[in-house]
Amino acid sequence: MKSKHLLLAGALAAISATSWAQTELNLMTNKVGAEVQPTMYGIFFEDINYGADGGLYAEMVKNRSFEFPQNLMGWYTFGNVEVKDDGPFDRNPHYVRLGNPGHGHKHTGLENEGFFGVSYKKGEEYRFSVWARVPDGGKARLRVQLVDPQTMGENHNMGQADITVDSKEWKKYTAVIRANETVYKGKLRIFLAKPEEAKVDLEHISLFPANTWRGHENGMRQDLAQRLYDLHPGVFRFPGGCIVEGTDLDTRYQWKNTVGPVENRPTNENRWHYTFDYRFNPDYYQSLGLGFYEYFVLSEEIGAEPLPILNVGLICQYQNDLSAQPAVSELEPYIQDALDLIEFANGDTTTTWGALRAEMGHPAPFNLKYLGIGNEQWGPEYPERLEPFLKAIRAKHPEIKLVGSSGPNSEGAEFDYLWPEMTRLKADLVDEHFYRPEDWFLAQGARYDNYDRKGPKVFAGEYACHGRGKKWNHFNAALMEAAFMTGLERNADVVHMATYAPLFAHVEGWQWRPDMIWYDNMESFPTASYYVQQLYATNPGTNVLPLLGADKKPLTGAEGQNGLFASATYDKASDEYIVKVANTSDQPQPIKLNFKGMKKNEGIKSATVTTLHSDDPNADNSLDNPNRVVPTMERMALENAQDWTTVLPAKTFHVIRFSKK
Repeated sequence: MKSKHLLLAGALAAISATSWAQTELNLMTNKVGAEVQPTMYGIFFEDINYGADGGLYAEMVKNRSFEFPQNLMGWYTFGNVEVKDDGPFDRNPHYVRLGNPGHGHKHTGLENEGFFGVSYKKGEEYRFSVWARVPDGGKARLRVQLVDPQTMGENHNMGQADITVDSKEWKKYTAVIRANETVYKGKLRIFLAKPEEAKVDLEHISLFPANTWRGHENGMRQDLAQRLYDLHPGVFRFPGGCIVEGTDLDTRYQWKNTVGPVENRPTNENRWHYTFDYRFNPDYYQSLGLGFYEYFVLSEEIGAEPLPILNVGLICQYQNDLSAQPAVSELEPYIQDALDLIEFANGDTTTTWGALRAEMGHPAPFNLKYLGIGNEQWGPEYPERLEPFLKAIRAKHPEIKLVGSSGPNSEGAEFDYLWPEMTRLKADLVDEHFYRPEDWFLAQGARYDNYDRKGPKVFAGEYACHGRGKKWNHFNAALMEAAFMTGLERNADVVHMATYAPLFAHVEGWQWRPDMIWYDNMESFPTASYYVQQLYATNPGTNVLPLLGADKKPLTGAEGQNGLFASATYDKASDEYIVKVANTSDQPQPIKLNFKGMKKNEGIKSATVTTLHSDDPNADNSLDNPNRVVPTMERMALENAQDWTTVLPAKTFHVIRFSKK
């Protein structure tokens, strides 16, 4: 039986405007191929574009421990305020002392500007905490307020709480504040309610929404973590790429600084705070409140395999020559960090690092399976440092799959040198990066068709289509990514992981674009690229199926294929066939899909078609119009069909699930 379906009204009429004939595809249902790895489609996180502090990590206070190089960055002080450096936390020694301003009509206190404002919503609650003491004894009362600097008079106070500090010893004090108005550019104010009472010392001043992801006290922003969960990622790579390297040796990312009590995690300079002069952020530092423990927990809660990346003993090669790098003979501490991380993630609670994991709240192992060593280093200095890591880790933990790198480019001399080196070292996966324009993605549909099937597997660890012009997150770039990803899926025996990058961007603090999810302090929106990733990750299937044209070749966007790209999988759990097809051309195209190899009494009973399309290739989502480009879904009944005919509109990506039930 034949079944015809028009996806856009008038599409058939538009066919007359083109000479392209119907494309016939044969889905070989009886030739179940390579397994699609559960890790195939995942997410890459890096603290760029205010992705952690000011983004996913829900802390609202900037410089909460006064450890920025200028200790009061982010703070405005009034009255009698001193900065001291003999505090209770050895890795965060600074704190402030509030004293008597000298007159009963004056106040002593401070205000925090937050990340592009301290933003709060009417009726919602916010959890304030501070470590405090009265150094000379007695009691003192703190008043904590959410204020709106745009209002005048008494109406500037949008919610407050009083805290009585009653000890000479450092203690943690908490309060819940309910906001009585919605304010985007507010501030947090803390001052002595009665300055004549006693001086007070304050350290680690913190403000979180009460409603964090899964209610965690040191938690993630609810809407942003939910966006990650909704992607259904198979793998979660963290803590980033270049951020792993650091600007110099002292600022490289060190995972051991990110675990244990948050109040004693040292502040670190962010690799991205002055990288781009056009997006200069000199006060961009890492609190490390979002650390490796939180990454592991989040991986578990969103259902993704954790993939931490560790420093290989090289700091950023773009900014440092070889003379600034640690020597190969100095790698032992770096290698031990890797071994200790595996113990932290998987070790018994009787081990040093396993015990710390349990103390932090997770006695059960995280079941770490993958570990990346190095980001996108290049030249002989990378494999000569990588080799001792691989030997040491394999000797103690042969169960861990290790990820190497092919450098910063998708092709060229560095790429051609490193791939044979990764093969020689027997890396389990090789991390490839490609930020490229539309024409590159259009030309790469068959990229992995001729890769060595017996060599290391591919991790497409950072990629995005950098469309031309200002609308870098426009629909057309996402369509190019969707087309390219059909080649990842067709070659699932070679490609085991893929993660778009970067993940997050604050609309006021971005440094790099395009990005998958954008937000301000209140709202967020997915881009068209987000929906492409989601459509692949929620429709992966379990095994590849051949999907061939009349010439017995796959649709890879090659010459003569009219800009069509396609892949297909079979889902064993649901007994469904999943076809993904992208029409990158500017004309609608008729397609006939034949189901080959089914039994005579079998046929397709229903199809669910999910479509990502825009009439305007430059369309992009925004805070004001978050739903300009979103997928639509339609389910249709078929009559035990052996084939399926449709018209694929111009500039469209389809995911079709065919069911025999």
